[in-house]
This record gives sequence, structure tokens and C-alpha cells, in this order.
Amino acid sequence: QVQLVESGGGLVQAGGSLRLSCAASGRSFSTYAMAWFRQAPGKEREFVAAINWSGGSTYYADSVKGRFTISRDNARNTLSLQMISLKPEDTAVYYCAGRGSYSYGELPPLPQHSDYWGQGTQVTVSS
Repeated sequence: QVQLVESGGGLVQAGGSLRLSCAASGRSFSTYAMAWFRQAPGKEREFVAAINWSGGSTYYADSVKGRFTISRDNARNTLSLQMISLKPEDTAVYYCAGRGSYSYGELPPLPQHSDYWGQGTQVTVSS
């Protein structure tokens, strides 16, 4: 089994930056793909970014492309999401997720494609 724990959320002004981290334990981290999803109040959970097992392939939602960067450190069992130029519409609970395969396959990834979930971390962007 896999356990995922997010950290790094908080309150930031529009235009600011945050870096989210996700610590993984359990199954060998380098054997599964990872992604970030987010869920704003009253909205469905949506895809943000995904990365394959090696970090060599990434994919982003159009709404965050050019502002967010997903990365992973397989030696440290850590997934990261660097967020810059944040906007109020980025406000949401951010979840890291894993899929029990080397990549997410079908794009864009959907929440139901994920096998493992963290508990989420709140990101609030004030205007």
C-alpha cells in the first residue's frame, strides 16, 4: 500500500508563489506515476499536473501551464508542485495522487484513474 502526505499549503497574495510537497511511503516510489489534483468549494475535483515514473514526462492542465511545475525526486520519495503567479482562482484543496502504473496513460488524467490519495493541503490566494 502507498501513503501520501502533502505539505506546503497556505495563504498567499495574488501573484505570489508556493511550493507543495508530497511525501510517499510504502510501495517503491519509482514504480508509479504521480499527479496533483485540486478541489475548490462547490466544484468537482480537477486535474492540475501529472508526471510519469521517471520524471521524464509531464502534463499540465491548460489553466496552470506556464505557471506550475511538477517534479519528483525518486531518491527522496517526494513529489513537488512549484506554483508561481498565483491567482485567486487557484484557491482550492490540493491533493497528490498516484496511479499504480508507470504513467497515467489516458490524458488528461481523471480522479478515478488514481489508486492512491493524500489528505490534501489548502491553498488560498487572496486578491
